[in-house]
Amino acid sequence: MALKVGDKAPSFRLFSKNMTGEPKEVSLDEFKGKNLVILFFPLAYTGTCTEEMCTVTQGFNEYTNLNANVVGISVDSIFTQEAWANSNGIKVPLLSDFNKEVSKAYGAYYEEFVLGMHGVAKRSAFVVDKDGIIRYAEVLEDAGQLPNFEKIKETLKSL
Repeated sequence: MALKVGDKAPSFRLFSKNMTGEPKEVSLDEFKGKNLVILFFPLAYTGTCTEEMCTVTQGFNEYTNLNANVVGISVDSIFTQEAWANSNGIKVPLLSDFNKEVSKAYGAYYEEFVLGMHGVAKRSAFVVDKDGIIRYAEVLEDAGQLPNFEKIKETLKSL
């Protein structure tokens, strides 16, 4: 079941490689006292996912100016994410939910995806405020759609 506005954001500890070039553990606790945009996406190297992360990268300063951090989460390995980020100039920290626990906890999980694939993150967006409360939640059933970035920014402006 997807989380909704007002819910406490589930804690997580995931790894990233594109942030430092070395595996680095990242937890939700690191963002206490800060606003965080969490973007779940299905798979690296796919058209809509590349468009989403490149769009966010291009507007990264806008999120910073709204006092927000942004992370992307997919079920891809840290090695796949790093290669994809490097080949596309993606600056958003990408976190690997390889074991699919965080995607499930946030209700952002396809049991059945396309081409017989199972267990892929649903394209979703969550804004978590500095106290760890979800202030925006959007879980898309259609992986070809992008989150509503304007509503995400409106939410951030209100925090």
